Amino acid sequence: MQRRQFLSILGGGVVLAAAAGTGFALTRTPSKALAPWSLAGTSPYSEPRMRALSYAILAPNPHNRQPWQVDLRGEDTVVLTVDLDRLLPHTDPFSRQITVGLGCFLELMTMAAAETGHRVDLDLFPQGSDPERLTTAPVAIARFVPDPSVRPDPLFAHVMARRSNKEPYDTARAVPDAALDAVLASARHGGQLGGTNDPAEVASWRMLTEEALQIEIDTPRTYKESVDLFRIGKAEVNANPDGIDFSGPMFESLALIGQFSREVALDRESMGFKQGESAVIENTRTAMAHVWMVTPGNSRADQITAGRDWLRANLAATGEGLGFQPLSQALQEYPEMAAHYEDVHTRLAPGGGTVQMLVRLGYGPEVPVSPRWPLEAKLMEA
Repeated sequence: MQRRQFLSILGGGVVLAAAAGTGFALTRTPSKALAPWSLAGTSPYSEPRMRALSYAILAPNPHNRQPWQVDLRGEDTVVLTVDLDRLLPHTDPFSRQITVGLGCFLELMTMAAAETGHRVDLDLFPQGSDPERLTTAPVAIARFVPDPSVRPDPLFAHVMARRSNKEPYDTARAVPDAALDAVLASARHGGQLGGTNDPAEVASWRMLTEEALQIEIDTPRTYKESVDLFRIGKAEVNANPDGIDFSGPMFESLALIGQFSREVALDRESMGFKQGESAVIENTRTAMAHVWMVTPGNSRADQITAGRDWLRANLAATGEGLGFQPLSQALQEYPEMAAHYEDVHTRLAPGGGTVQMLVRLGYGPEVPVSPRWPLEAKLMEA
């Protein structure tokens, strides 16, 4: 659902217009859930590890589940584990995408540590890993080491402006070759980035990503997994600042008059469902370039590598002024998606390897930050 469709949902209903007046709108921001963005790097987090972690929690991750848990040990060590209650068993049955998100977290933590002159030595999956599932065993043990040779990463300058932009992009504005090249040159850890802004190729990827998104919507258990994570209105978002954010006066007004709820979203005959489906599908048709990432293997370490370089690609796109939205439905490993999964791998990894991520690029409107749990909620011994 998009703001441009706000009044069309109710045919320009007077009740909704009144409910969304200025006074109401000014009180609908979930400020508590957005606070971690303004607190990152501030004086409460002056200790180097805490400072780095205050940025790391802003990393992109699937369905905004924020699955990270951290334990501070001694004076220089962070142990990262995964919260098993925050997995996505239907859309991400092997937790590959969750692991990619953990890689984004580690890369952002490492970049933030460099800002204070610290190198981060990572020991990934020190107790081993299971390709079928994640466990409570450490994902990484990170040791912070003061190192005068460490230099700040130029991409860190874009951390606070980074978004996953799920709005329509400007189809009259092409993505320049130089901007696309800057994104493709951003990988540092072994992820193989590829991409295209060729109109014919973009049209083909638009079609594939639309079809894959439609499959996810049309598969009851995968669609419901998303709907169960809807957070509708300020109170819900502040109480659970993860999942899929539907805050602001528009959605809260719709909820107040019974036009938007999890139940409405699951009712395929409802206007709310039909409008929402149309809006998210339409977004795939506004892509002006696509970028993907392939890793030679698909071990947990490969997935972490993919996440680290994927964060870098997101930051590079931000630096170029580009909107960036993952559209990785075709990479999901459940039976209904098998044909599209095979198609993508035939196109992008004909010699082997795993396509870890796929994104649409373009020029879109400014969008707000996503809600986050405070760092203290992610400390195992807070």
